[in-house]
Amino acid sequence: MNGAAAAGGAAESAAPPFLDHNATTPVAPEVADRMWPFLTEAFGNPSSPTPQGRRAARAVAEAREQLAALIGAHPDEIVFTGGGTEASNLAVRGAAAGAEHRRAVTSAVEHPATAAPLAHLREVHGWRVDELGVDAEARIDPAEVSAGPLALGTLILAHNEVGTVQPMAAFAEAVRARGGLVHADGAQAVGKIPVDVDALGVDLLSVAAHKLYGPKGVGALYVRRGTRLAPVLRGAGQEGGLRPGTENVAGIVGLGAAAALAGAVMEAESVRQEALRELLWTELRSRIPDLVRISPRAAALPNTLMAAVPGTLGASVLEAAPGVAASTGSACHAGVHAPSAALIAMGFEPALALGALRLSLGRSTTEAGVRGAADSLARAAAASRPAG
Repeated sequence: MNGAAAAGGAAESAAPPFLDHNATTPVAPEVADRMWPFLTEAFGNPSSPTPQGRRAARAVAEAREQLAALIGAHPDEIVFTGGGTEASNLAVRGAAAGAEHRRAVTSAVEHPATAAPLAHLREVHGWRVDELGVDAEARIDPAEVSAGPLALGTLILAHNEVGTVQPMAAFAEAVRARGGLVHADGAQAVGKIPVDVDALGVDLLSVAAHKLYGPKGVGALYVRRGTRLAPVLRGAGQEGGLRPGTENVAGIVGLGAAAALAGAVMEAESVRQEALRELLWTELRSRIPDLVRISPRAAALPNTLMAAVPGTLGASVLEAAPGVAASTGSACHAGVHAPSAALIAMGFEPALALGALRLSLGRSTTEAGVRGAADSLARAAAASRPAG
């Protein structure tokens, strides 16, 4: 291992329990080692005929094969991007360009990476965007896709806050029956659960490297062969003309290595993390009897637990538990806390939604860490409740 990776690993081991893996993951040591040469001596431009350029081009091609293998795709269906957000923008806006029917369907609980470009289509280009409601587990009903021609259906495969895995295959079937292309935001799913683009029936799927132990600032879009897609950026002809600009070789190599590693450890890690997730819930519930579980147990990410402490502000609980790194279900703007829009769409009262905590486990999570985090959070919750 290079010195930088070793130092990073030592720093991480000394850090407090990290239960925010849905926000980001550390770069795996194996991934950092694979990237290192392309940050140093292997600096060639993949478009250059030099020996250095040819080495870089081979590395990019290998990464394409590694990611394709993880999601059941062909290597030539992988388009590397600057991240998951760019991938989703390319999917939504690229599919919309030249579409015969200006109508799309999505859910009420999408990530901004998809919701914002859809809003752009609606507000600037006059598109009709149908939003499907969700149940108390954030799950859509594909039968609610209304009749009439569609250009696009886009759905978050695994929800970033709650962990719910959507019935993507049934959604895709409904969209295809109405003539539309199907996009899945797979940023939270790829690397955590099995993802097969043919089984899901999708034409487009977004990937973010830093959600599966790869580097930040790189992602990919799966584009099924024969899918008509227009570029969002204009420039040279890299990535089949869909994503111009000199490739981020080190980042792409990191994404490929992370995909290969995920394929090797995902099954065992899924079982292990699900058991730790349920242990975390049991430990928290025993200490906080009125704790409300929001994340479903079934058809959900194995690492994600969202729960709400009634009568508290999630942000205050985390402030009182500095030994735990996690997220809340609310956003803070100018000191004013707003409940998660997804939780409101799921039918939760704003007061309860403000007390939500998102606890997302990862490969470094241990049983001791889970028990320690539960104890710290329970004490913080008690301290955060109003007196009386």
